[in-house]
Amino acid sequence: MLIMNEKIKAREVELTGLNGESLGIVTREEALALAKSHKADLVCTSLFSSPPPCKLVSRGQAKQVAAKEKKGHNETSGPIKVKEFRLSVHIEEHDYDTKLSQMHKLLAADKAVQPVIRIQGKEGEAARKLLERLVHDLAEVGKKETGIQVSGKLATVKLLPI
Repeated sequence: MLIMNEKIKAREVELTGLNGESLGIVTREEALALAKSHKADLVCTSLFSSPPPCKLVSRGQAKQVAAKEKKGHNETSGPIKVKEFRLSVHIEEHDYDTKLSQMHKLLAADKAVQPVIRIQGKEGEAARKLLERLVHDLAEVGKKETGIQVSGKLATVKLLPI
């Protein structure tokens, strides 16, 4: 959250000028008067010290910087959504092509995919070959995050967009 101008409630602030020069400890009113005379905003950089450090920033620039930081933070927060695709070892060619094109579209749109093959009995090697084929066919838009994992009743691999 950005605290600026009249919202700063401290009696005294440690002020930094427009060019980064230290102006020392001044009263809130003096700092606001300086900001007004320089056509700038008074922005509090930290609330955890006394007196709070504040700086003069060109009018409107502080909000733009805060909006950019918030936007950048929102994009990086949270894990990448992974779309799971269920296949079978005995998949027909047309169905394989359909799933392949769906995965291709998602990877091209910067989304991760995870093909999962349910296996029974001795189908493990066939499932591994099918996943290797999928990875090879999607190599231009995606790369393996994990190796091909065959365990128990499932064979899976996670693909991330390039």
